[in-house]
Amino acid sequence: MNLKKFLIPLLLLLLGFGLTIVGALLKIQHWPYGNVILTLGTFVEFAALFYAIIVLIKIYRNKY
Repeated sequence: MNLKKFLIPLLLLLLGFGLTIVGALLKIQHWPYGNVILTLGTFVEFAALFYAIIVLIKIYRNKY
């Protein structure tokens, strides 16, 4: 399996994790925009997982 195809989903997932952690910290501290960053991080994680699934399906279809 070509792991270079998973570079973008992996980077998006790491970005999402970072945004989620920062958003949770802002939410705990009751600072502004904590909800927005937490939600944005969750959506970025979802998009990364969805994109990784699409890449897996494309690899599977090209293999057989």
